[in-house]
Amino acid sequence: MLLPPLDIAAPSASWHQIVEPRLSEARVDLWLYCQTMVEPMLSGNKWMKLQYHIKLIQQQQYRGLVTFGGPFSNHLAACAAAAKCNKINATAYVRTDKIDLQNPTLAYCHARGMELVAINRQTYRQRQQPAFLELITKRHPNYLLVPEGGSSALGVQGIADLNLTDTPAGQADVIATASASGGTVAGLIRAASRACEAEHVVKEVIGLAVVNDTALTDKVATLLKAAAVKPLPWRIIATATEHRYAKCPQQHIDFCCQFTKQHGIAIEPVYTGRALYKLFQMIGEGEFTPGSRISFFHTGGLQGLAGLRYRNLITPQQFRLLSSTGVG
Repeated sequence: MLLPPLDIAAPSASWHQIVEPRLSEARVDLWLYCQTMVEPMLSGNKWMKLQYHIKLIQQQQYRGLVTFGGPFSNHLAACAAAAKCNKINATAYVRTDKIDLQNPTLAYCHARGMELVAINRQTYRQRQQPAFLELITKRHPNYLLVPEGGSSALGVQGIADLNLTDTPAGQADVIATASASGGTVAGLIRAASRACEAEHVVKEVIGLAVVNDTALTDKVATLLKAAAVKPLPWRIIATATEHRYAKCPQQHIDFCCQFTKQHGIAIEPVYTGRALYKLFQMIGEGEFTPGSRISFFHTGGLQGLAGLRYRNLITPQQFRLLSSTGVG
């Protein structure tokens, strides 16, 4: 069996129209695409980016997978869940000085049998260097190396299986999503480019960068080149350059709380909330032609809310509100 059992990993997808006066005033139609799993850690883009890595491990009879991530990483939690579901080994190199099993993300990974190895920030910066990757490969023979965030040609292939072009109201003019490591937006570009070849015309794909990474555009371009894609127009937009990744300014937290109250869709301020906050700014500034229809991909990552609470970046009341619905 090449894929996890149907009751574990089969996606349940839903579209949600976002109705607000500011959207009506701008004459912009906004639809959110949410994908959930029975295993919550694989919701959003998580299983889509890992499914072909898991399939390759099974086909080639690898012993397991080895990957990288920060101490509150959605990717690590997803890898731990996917490995547990498929009964394969998993090792993660974690950007931290010490493995803290009070940290809810690392506690989850540990409970699912993932081996956690602490590496300091200086060493972690080498995670994309060939010499360092060769060392990791030798240290873990017959393990598949999965890049940070699952952003590889296999990850792009998985995301490209999604159809965000056709909303319930008709074809989208713009597809948008949060972007950190580049794999998700590259996959959406690939899928939309393929749809455009079939005369489904999407004007552009926008990656709303939640990291202050000046190399993100080059990373996406490299992933597209590896996938042999002739892309339609796309761009990477910085969301909040004055705020470091995962620092969660109050305006983003307040936005997430208000959005969840108003629409019944859970979002968090590190990825989807930060990206949507910027998208609403762009809409308010008239960046989209009146009559435009935007399709936005909710990438999940709600497990990160427990980590924000653990670090006292959100209050207990905010945590309860943002965790109150499984939608998204």
